[in-house]
Amino acid sequence: MIDQTFDALQLGQVRVSRGRTLTETDVVNFCMLTGNWLEIHANVEFARAALYGQRIVQGSLVFSIVNALLPFDSAVVEAFYGVDRLRFLKPSFIGDTVWARSCIIGLRPKDRGNGVVTCELLGINQRREKILRCEFSLLIRGERLEPSASNPVHDMEFDPK
Repeated sequence: MIDQTFDALQLGQVRVSRGRTLTETDVVNFCMLTGNWLEIHANVEFARAALYGQRIVQGSLVFSIVNALLPFDSAVVEAFYGVDRLRFLKPSFIGDTVWARSCIIGLRPKDRGNGVVTCELLGINQRREKILRCEFSLLIRGERLEPSASNPVHDMEFDPK
């Protein structure tokens, strides 16, 4: 949840997201999008005989969802800068609900007041298990970007009719 300019952020700031349940639709759509049709994700009968006795949600999908649970303000976030030390600590299953917790662990100034913010990201499920951990970095603006004048709805008058 980065919603402040670089100079307003502080080490140790913690944010916690809302929850989101991982669904069958998520898994099937991700299989379609990525071509990752590994049987541990897509075949109930195969997964029944595997280590966890059921299908697991793709790790890259879990990371994408957990990271996206933290809303980012596009007026201050310039770019995703990278991810380090990503580890999946527990498997995620269809029907699990996940939350994200982030803590700012690094602030590195760049040019023109911009900077790189590094957060520890934890994914946590409804059983209070940590399911993933990583350090992700964002390039954050030193000044808030104002809405574009080319946005056709930005300056419209409200007409209640």
